[in-house]
Amino acid sequence: MSSTLSIPGAVAGAGASSWNPQSWQSKVAIQQPEYPDRAVLDAALADLARLPPLVTSWEVNALKAQLAQAQAGKRFVLQGGDCAESFADCESGIIANRLKVLLQMSLVLVHGLRQPVLRIGRFAGQYAKPRSTDSETRDGVTLPSYRGDLVNAPEFTAAARIADPQRLLTAHARSAMTMNFVRGLIDGGFADLHHPEYWNLDWAQAAPRAAEYRERVDAIGESLRFMETLAGQTIGDFNRVDFYTAHEALLLCAEAAQTRQVPRQPGWYNLSTHFPWIGMRTAAVDGAHVEYFRGLRNPIGVKVGPGMSAEWMQQLCEILNPDGEAGRLTLIHRMGAGKIAQGLPGLIEAVRSKGHQVLWICDPMHGNTQTAGNGFKTRRFDDILREVELAFEIHRACGSRLGGVHLELTGEDVTECLGGARDLTEDDLHRAYRSAVDPRLNYEQALELALRIVSVK
Repeated sequence: MSSTLSIPGAVAGAGASSWNPQSWQSKVAIQQPEYPDRAVLDAALADLARLPPLVTSWEVNALKAQLAQAQAGKRFVLQGGDCAESFADCESGIIANRLKVLLQMSLVLVHGLRQPVLRIGRFAGQYAKPRSTDSETRDGVTLPSYRGDLVNAPEFTAAARIADPQRLLTAHARSAMTMNFVRGLIDGGFADLHHPEYWNLDWAQAAPRAAEYRERVDAIGESLRFMETLAGQTIGDFNRVDFYTAHEALLLCAEAAQTRQVPRQPGWYNLSTHFPWIGMRTAAVDGAHVEYFRGLRNPIGVKVGPGMSAEWMQQLCEILNPDGEAGRLTLIHRMGAGKIAQGLPGLIEAVRSKGHQVLWICDPMHGNTQTAGNGFKTRRFDDILREVELAFEIHRACGSRLGGVHLELTGEDVTECLGGARDLTEDDLHRAYRSAVDPRLNYEQALELALRIVSVK
């Protein structure tokens, strides 16, 4: 579907030389819902534009500086979280468990890679999802597709599938609550390396790789105590960590409503998240999403896949980072284990041949999605791991550097991806399949992946 939406104050037909937060409306905007009542949408967007921002410009700038360090090989990026957040999951236990998984994975990566890890959560705003079709048919009944809680509800009823503008305000409130809780945990010492026991998930104590993880924790603890003994004081830098949020900026009217100018900083910032990204479905160089993103001061990401040509990649880099700013543009390749060897080298060379400065990250999830024999959408752990392994190998062979991974995961005891240390099978999927959209790694699989990454890098 190609649709255009206008919002109060929009400048229709804005050209390339006159960017503003609404100039995307001069382009074709795909993956946008149809709202039945325009007046209600306009009122909700006006309310959204008046609400306080979720992040600050100085946090955004700090993230860009750390991404520049990752681009230079001085950090490794761990980006992870839910495929699509739901309003119902905005509760303390689920949020804390999600944070625990990322902290545990980052601790493994720090110890194994011997470099700082930059943590970026796919939450506090990941409420919208692109869909392959605009509608869904069941038993002869056709309804609009579920596009995430930002737009409509997953239940297959006519009322649930109506695009509801009030959900824009609910999503902002849930994102704010999530951010507030995460900030409170981190500022309160939850992420203190002196107390990694805070991060334990009770249900996962018997995980097959738990003992290996605890050995690494003990080794880090011994090293920390040794350094503090030499220094004669507690090393305060280990009391907290920086943590940033990210989401796919899919619904452009909502993103534009949260895009603002700030005092003493040039340009415009999307203050709904630190790190917005463009999905592969919406990365057309002449499309509305690329037009919107090109004017932001945020660091931005773009999902890239095997169907992208060298020219397409080069044009994206030129439009989105014409000045070659370090830390500005991250390319997140999502190929699939069976396609990465053929698809990735050409894209790396296309970017390098034009001298574009980018950070490369591997998303081993989306290209490996399949349908199990019992109808569940799933992914195989071995395929996910293989794509990560091949990504490291290909970047090395091409004289490039893989700077991070982008994962869909959860801290809950779900059974959505096959394999892993417990060797989940198709018969296990029905036990705890909770995702409304895409399958996620559970805690054990996520931790095992981190342990395997340090052995292959």
